Amino acid sequence: MEFGRGGPVWLLGSAVAMLLLLVGDLYLVRAGDIVHDDKSAPKKPGCENEFVLVKVQTWVDGQESIEFVGVGARFGKKIVSKEKIANRTPLSLSNPRDCCSMPKAKLAGDALVVDRGNCKFTAKTNNAEAAGASAILIINNQKDLYKMICDPDETDVDIKIPAIMLPQDAGPTLEKMLTNSSSVSVQLYSPKRPEADIAEVFLWLIAVGTILCASYWSAWSAREAAIEQDKQMKDDGDEIIAGKAECGTGVIEISTVSAVFFVVIASCFLIVLYKLMSSWFLELLVVLLCIGGIEGLQTCLVALLSRWFKEQGKSYVKVPLFGAVSYLTLAVSPFCIAFAVLWAVKRNASFAWVCQDILGIALIITVLQIVRVPNLKVGTVLLGCAFLYDIFWVFLSKKLFHESVMIAVARGDKSGEDGIPMLLKIPRMFDPWGGYSIIGFGDIILPGLLIAFSLRYDWLANKNLQAGYFLWAMFAYGLGLLATYVALNLMDGHGQPALLYIVPFILGTFLSLGWKRGDLEVLWTQGEPDRPCQHVLLHSSTYKLEMND
Repeated sequence: MEFGRGGPVWLLGSAVAMLLLLVGDLYLVRAGDIVHDDKSAPKKPGCENEFVLVKVQTWVDGQESIEFVGVGARFGKKIVSKEKIANRTPLSLSNPRDCCSMPKAKLAGDALVVDRGNCKFTAKTNNAEAAGASAILIINNQKDLYKMICDPDETDVDIKIPAIMLPQDAGPTLEKMLTNSSSVSVQLYSPKRPEADIAEVFLWLIAVGTILCASYWSAWSAREAAIEQDKQMKDDGDEIIAGKAECGTGVIEISTVSAVFFVVIASCFLIVLYKLMSSWFLELLVVLLCIGGIEGLQTCLVALLSRWFKEQGKSYVKVPLFGAVSYLTLAVSPFCIAFAVLWAVKRNASFAWVCQDILGIALIITVLQIVRVPNLKVGTVLLGCAFLYDIFWVFLSKKLFHESVMIAVARGDKSGEDGIPMLLKIPRMFDPWGGYSIIGFGDIILPGLLIAFSLRYDWLANKNLQAGYFLWAMFAYGLGLLATYVALNLMDGHGQPALLYIVPFILGTFLSLGWKRGDLEVLWTQGEPDRPCQHVLLHSSTYKLEMND
């Protein structure tokens, strides 16, 4: 937290922020998607349906009741997409329950509820169709859904009723409905997702706006530090070294070695997450996000409020373990802690995404304020390594782990939860399936480090927006993120690593502009324009005056 910038709690908050960044470089998805096309289940005649989510709306004694979500099979009749043309059919239990033999009672177009196991999915569906069923609902023996496919030896599949798998907990609920009610009916339909959702627009604006705010704060701090350093040079040339040391307080500069090492550590931590992913491990990540969010929210609020309450921001009191703490910090700390605790306790509530985004944005802005790349060389190495990191862990890791490690971690496949919390998310507003559009912290922070560097350079070089690099870097980031959303929609919901598109846009813009303007060498090595040494100018002027006398 903001206890004297450099105290033990600030160091803890900085460490947590970097740890969250390690797991926050996630691919961008529309949360709630399923993979519609699965190459491990090849299509063949009679078994070539896409895997789609299916809504199973129930009615009990004529009253609308619970809605379940299942997944359609590779075989069988395709499910209609519009609710208004979906037929409402009676529901009944299979006897025998597994439907591995012909049901004992003839069915008059009922939808049949059967248990999974003891025979092939196609055998169950054929028996149900022969008995007169209009659809078959197979209850899984596990919590998750399962994609029903045809066996390799099945070459001539001709099933004319839809088959849907429902999760395990749907079985007892449906059985209770059928036992306690005079009539139960269902309606099956699979509404299509819209090509795009306004949530993606808002998420784009949040990502761009967060980098914009963080860059201006970082550049403002760098300019104030440069002014202070110039003052010290004018007052006494011997204090230059001390002035530089003071400017570095509370700022972490990334080196080329640490940029490479960072991605290696991120890969190791991603594997740990993949192997240890569970509900208790997610709870640990929630605690870490709370600590980092409290640090970030407090830092932002203190910086903002200190412009109106200058005296309180400059007045300090000693606190055990924390050292000197401003009165303004003491005033905002309880609010920040309460806000983070509220999110942690209510993180599954409908409004929790707002709290999570506020904590995440504050944390991202704080990280971009305290972590800096000194030049274009370090920024290129960092983003280049992150680019390869994204490609490997999203696409190539399937060859080693039989699934995409980053996708599994981001969705929390082994935890029973909705995924890790190190991301910004917005509910999809016009999507019949709900879910969220999400983006990882790293997809904002890593490009943001180079964009913030560009604005610091522009200000120190006295460049306007058009002649500088910041405007073009922001434009490149916005285009890269937009390209990610376009690819996401073109790939029919398959998760896309945002840095795969963002990094080429940003680095290409920086390198081409720097080369064209002749600034590339300075940007690459120094990272800031040459400035006259004030104490040398001062001594030179004094010497000239003495000669004139």
